[in-house]
Amino acid sequence: MTGGLASTLFGDPFAVMNTVGLVAFALVGSTKAIREEFDLFGVAVVGLAMAFAGGVTRDLLVNRVPLALQSPVEIALGLFGVGLAVSLSVALESPDTHPITLAADAVGLAAFATAGAIVATDAGVSAFGVVAVATINAAGGGAFADVLLDRAPFILFDDFYASCAVLGGSAYWAVGALGGLGAPGGLGGIAAGACAAVTVGTRLVAVAYGWQLPTAGWVQRLADRVTGER
Repeated sequence: MTGGLASTLFGDPFAVMNTVGLVAFALVGSTKAIREEFDLFGVAVVGLAMAFAGGVTRDLLVNRVPLALQSPVEIALGLFGVGLAVSLSVALESPDTHPITLAADAVGLAAFATAGAIVATDAGVSAFGVVAVATINAAGGGAFADVLLDRAPFILFDDFYASCAVLGGSAYWAVGALGGLGAPGGLGGIAAGACAAVTVGTRLVAVAYGWQLPTAGWVQRLADRVTGER
């Protein structure tokens, strides 16, 4: 157990990103459940769902047994994140909107986008596949957690969130492709760093400035304005 944990914490880029993502998203998911006044079991379920749903989907897409079913270290990391969320709820009045939680969400998004891009590249999928798997890994857990919380996944109608993972996954592929080493991602740690930096950077800026993607209603209003001017 101890050796496995050390390997996870100090291993390759995927292991590091996966570790960070598990803890961060378990914390974020648990704070959402705490806000809805779930009991401790419910808090743990939502937290672990947010931590693992995206990664499980990722692994199924590349035809491998989900890591959550292979190693007790994965579950231990998720439970650690749940414990952090419960501790924050004791120390803070509104932990779900606290800067610590918002930062953890951005970091988790970046970490899982990078982990997904690495796995997809190792599986030999196309450029689209790299970006898609990175995005699913990053945003899938949050969407599943929202379903458990009985609300529409916010990534479908609000906020600039999954788009950050799309940009990060694209950066990962682009760095690998520009490296001239054949397959995208050939630069390894540099590509991973670029993905993480782009994802977390755009997410933090989006939170700071309230970025949102345009809706169909916005397009209609723009069209009406242009038509009216003519």
